[in-house]
Amino acid sequence: MAIAEELSEESLFGGTLRCLQPRQGYRFSVDAVLLAHFFTPQPEARILDLGAGCGVVSLILSHRHPTISLVALELQPRLAEVVRRNVAINSLASRVTVLQGDCRRIADLLPPNSFDWVAANPPYYPTTSGRHHPETERAKARHEILGGIGEMAQAAAFALKSGGRAAFVYPAARTEILLSALRDNGLAPKRLRMVHAYPETEAGLVLVEAVKDGGEGLEVLSPFCLCQEKGGGYTVEMAAMYAG
Repeated sequence: MAIAEELSEESLFGGTLRCLQPRQGYRFSVDAVLLAHFFTPQPEARILDLGAGCGVVSLILSHRHPTISLVALELQPRLAEVVRRNVAINSLASRVTVLQGDCRRIADLLPPNSFDWVAANPPYYPTTSGRHHPETERAKARHEILGGIGEMAQAAAFALKSGGRAAFVYPAARTEILLSALRDNGLAPKRLRMVHAYPETEAGLVLVEAVKDGGEGLEVLSPFCLCQEKGGGYTVEMAAMYAG
């Protein structure tokens, strides 16, 4: 089957952005939208989208910050091709470069200390977590089959300039694992925000911003809620992210 027949198309920001993604396999979710809105890069910033998936983080960042440039790095060949198509249909080829490669071998792909920001949506779960087929695209994106948070933190530290910043989204239940991986690679956590489905629930995700070679001091932001109440609509803040 041709790759075009395997894809569906979603629109973002009232149709301003078009995003192709596999009908079966890895599909983006709210975590990517949250990550792309969690930080505000300076004008002309150079950003690495680490583990780009279908490229939605790069698309949103490009839309929100018209003067930045990005490199979208994705390991899985079919997904890397989807990113290329998304870059093309949104006329972003002059600003987004797509690389198909393994972040565990980042030194063979990119020069060190060359990015101002890294955005990372790493695999969330250990290989022993849940039932999954290890060869599927979805499993490789969500489980640490091809490397996990340690490898992605190491890659981010390699790519960033001293004083550069990395933003990660990760399961809230694994926050300490994320923070430890960042610190072990010289990335000092500076901002943290817990994400809840709605006010009465425990946090499901955590957003963390870290600084390469940064000092002590962590700002814990107010909790973020996706929905106003159980079964209710999005909060104003979440709806604004989707509306652009």
